[in-house]
Amino acid sequence: MNVSKADFNWAASQGLLSTEQADDLWLALQSRPTSRSRFDLAHVLYYFGALIVISAMTWFMTLGWAVFGGGGLFLIASLYALCFVLAGRILWNSKDFKVPGGLLFTIAVCMTPLAIYGLESLTGIWPQGEPRAYQDYYVRIKGGWFLIEVGTIIAGLICVRFIHFPFLIAPVTFSLWYMSMDLTPLLFGKTDFSWDERRLVSLCFGLVVWLVSYLVDRRTQQDYAFWGYLFGMLSFWFGLTLLLPGDHLQKIIYCLINIVLIFASVFLQRRIFVVFGALGVFGYLSYLAYDIFASSVVFPFALTFIGLIIIALGIMYQRNRAMLERLVYDMAPGWLRRLLPTERVRA
Repeated sequence: MNVSKADFNWAASQGLLSTEQADDLWLALQSRPTSRSRFDLAHVLYYFGALIVISAMTWFMTLGWAVFGGGGLFLIASLYALCFVLAGRILWNSKDFKVPGGLLFTIAVCMTPLAIYGLESLTGIWPQGEPRAYQDYYVRIKGGWFLIEVGTIIAGLICVRFIHFPFLIAPVTFSLWYMSMDLTPLLFGKTDFSWDERRLVSLCFGLVVWLVSYLVDRRTQQDYAFWGYLFGMLSFWFGLTLLLPGDHLQKIIYCLINIVLIFASVFLQRRIFVVFGALGVFGYLSYLAYDIFASSVVFPFALTFIGLIIIALGIMYQRNRAMLERLVYDMAPGWLRRLLPTERVRA
């Protein structure tokens, strides 16, 4: 929730505190040091520049890099990572430049896949046969990528141990997501696997990442759980979307699961759940419109009416949010309340 000086003036006008107290409290909060960064133009440039560097050294690698050989790739990636770590350390130790410092550490972690690929090419050690060129790492599912993902996860976790920067979790969870797909040929012991096997592994892996994110949620000052929820949702939701919808009953179950995701966003206070849940419900409604009620004249009007009711409910919820959330919280059984991440903050 964003709070402005006008909110303090309103509180004073309601007699909740005096005008002097409102002014003193506002000044105190303004001068209070905080570890949270404001997302202004400078931060947009920081992240945009970091994404360009990461893309250049990962997604947009060309076949021309093959001329360096495995040893050359390992040496180049290691030197790049070392330079980014040293520069990041200098900026991280400066109070005003922790964000670019943290981003340089993140770039260093993103050099890990290239370094491990070069090392494996040099030694010829691959979990399930040598995969293709490095740029295929981001587009092809192969069990041979497994050690690359493990190494990236370890490098990211080591960095997080010493540098408390939430974005460092992004390459970790990204690698976990890739691992969920590359684990499929390893778990089933074959390179020729069915799409259903791949989707099932993706779905189950997403649930595991959710669980870990839930256990971490609200236990740290920085929000490390966000990236886990995001990539866990990507793995789970796409696995569910591609695996479950078959006959009409399965599509109903799929819609109900997405509705549960929407309500879960209220309890967990994570908008990512409502975004994907809404996409799933929208997909089910599209199925009804184009397959079940394709010739119906009434269906578009009925659906419009339902949409307007949902908007009205959203307006009512926005106006009475605090009261409704408190009512739901009081009605929930004690064991459920104790499971909510927000209770960790209350405690």
